[in-house]
Amino acid sequence: MDALMQNYKTIGVALAALVVAVLASVVIVPETHQAVVIRTGQPVRIFNMFRPDEPYGQTGAGIQFRIPIAEQVQMVDRRVRDLDMQRTQVLSNDQQRLQVDAYARYRIIDPVRLVERAGNERQLESQLLPILTSVVRQELGRRPFSSLISAERGTAMANITRTLDRQAREYGAQVLDVRIKAADLPEGRPLDAAFTRMETDRQEEAATIRAAGNRDAQIIQAEAQAEAARIYADAYNKDPEFYDFYRAMQSYRQTFLSGEGQSSMVLSEDSEYFRQFRGKK
Repeated sequence: MDALMQNYKTIGVALAALVVAVLASVVIVPETHQAVVIRTGQPVRIFNMFRPDEPYGQTGAGIQFRIPIAEQVQMVDRRVRDLDMQRTQVLSNDQQRLQVDAYARYRIIDPVRLVERAGNERQLESQLLPILTSVVRQELGRRPFSSLISAERGTAMANITRTLDRQAREYGAQVLDVRIKAADLPEGRPLDAAFTRMETDRQEEAATIRAAGNRDAQIIQAEAQAEAARIYADAYNKDPEFYDFYRAMQSYRQTFLSGEGQSSMVLSEDSEYFRQFRGKK
């Protein structure tokens, strides 16, 4: 009887050990994460790895198995993550000191490289933040402040995204986008000085535009007067007598009607001025 009880205990212990071993070998991988299986310090396989051409639910999420004790599992986020840059000062190309606040959006596309190069997401972000800050300073430092409020801002962001993505690939990450949340001038006297300088620049630009407009207007007026003179000359050459008559009528109109009846002239009846009234002789 004692031997039978001892056998039952042995079987119970074996079953319990088997259950513990099975539970220890089971890994539940959520849809939101990738699981890297590490054996003796080296990644050996991946569960639920991100693939852009495969929808959720078809990449290996759910229940998976590993060798207990010999294999460790590290979860890596497969969702899009944000990388917030600390507010930093940037000197623009036109010597404006700006307070810039930016962020990047990225995702892990190679979890093995992440584990090998950075270890985890937190270490990755500590590696990418100085790179993001440096790239933003370099790119904005090549541009004037006005470009940040114009269409050129999109070009600057594309350049920053491309440069940061090239660096992030070394850690198994892909940078999707970089955006500037704020780019402000410092408060106080530097801000007032910047506004004064911008106002002066706009006034100088307006004066230049007005001067160019006046120059173009004078050129157009001179060309129009020359064209009018040419037309008058052509008309005179075609019929000099009619041209004299037409010019005389214009002179009479200007003399006797422009003053609203207040003009008076004292001329002899044989004056050359009234020749057109006398008719041909």
